[in-house]
Amino acid sequence: MTESLAKGVCEPCRAGAPTVTPEEMEALRPQVPDWDVVTRDGEQRLERVFSFPDFAQALAFTNRVGALAEEQGHHPALLTEWGRVTVGWWTHKIRGLHHNDFVMAARTDEAYADMA
Repeated sequence: MTESLAKGVCEPCRAGAPTVTPEEMEALRPQVPDWDVVTRDGEQRLERVFSFPDFAQALAFTNRVGALAEEQGHHPALLTEWGRVTVGWWTHKIRGLHHNDFVMAARTDEAYADMA
């Protein structure tokens, strides 16, 4: 788990796969420090709000995250508003957080940094 999450790839995840343990989460969180762990509908998710100077750049970021999601076959919740995008990662099949979610959070951070 010490390798860069942003270099990781999503593994196919089946229903019944284990969610990350508290120890695994503690080890992964330093690589995605700007993400919050939130509970929505009884499921833990990684969530972060990204800021932009206008709607066009927020939409461009949304499309970039969408392309990353399609590439990896792992899809987030995306809320695009004027000047901000809220991204939420979790694994629907297991109703919680998987290592894949941390990989995609790190990749999302890289995409945001590339737009700066």
